[in-house]
Formats: sequence, C-alpha cells, structure tokens
Amino acid sequence: MYPVLNTPILAQGQASERQITVLNPRGQPPAIQLKQMAPRLDSLDGKTVYLVNDGYLGTDILLGEMQAWFKENMPEVSTIYKRMSGGGFTAEDPALWAEIKEKADAVIMGMGH
Repeated sequence: MYPVLNTPILAQGQASERQITVLNPRGQPPAIQLKQMAPRLDSLDGKTVYLVNDGYLGTDILLGEMQAWFKENMPEVSTIYKRMSGGGFTAEDPALWAEIKEKADAVIMGMGH
C-alpha cells in the first residue's frame, strides 16, 4: 500500500480549495532481515577466489587488475573471473551461484556504486 498525501490546490484567483490525492511511488520497503556474515578464512594460500563482475561499467577493468595483482603477489591463490549472466547485480544467476558454492573458497563481487 502506498502512502497517500492529500494536498489542497488553490487555483489562481479562486478562494475555494480543491484536493487531489497523490500516491507515493516509493511505497513502503519490506523489513530487512539481517544475515550473519560468512566466517573469515585464516589464509588464502591454496584457495580459489572467484572474481565476479555484475556488468557495471569498468568492473571488468578493476577485477582484471585484481586478478593480475593476485598472480604477481599471491601466486598460490587461484583466481577465476566470471561475468554474471543477465543484467546487473539484481539479476539472478543460479548456475554461477551453484558453481561458486561447489568450487570457490571466497568471492569478490565487483559492483557499481
């Protein structure tokens, strides 16, 4: 249900008031359900880190730089770059999430804004 705002409108030169009803398109967001964060790994040595691009402009460049950094500075860490299918961070990619659950030890999500 959207909140309703009744606003008096005065037409120019008129002494009487008219009212119109305006609906707020933002609505009421649902309550946020907090979830506990995943436990932190003791080390990344020998681990696989997925670098996931949600498609935001420039994210591929950032994650490419991160992958190069890992290769040069932490060669014992395996990095896998993936681009989400669909459009943007709100899109679901069940196949990617299943792959990450099966194969990844950690994930770095590249997201815009």
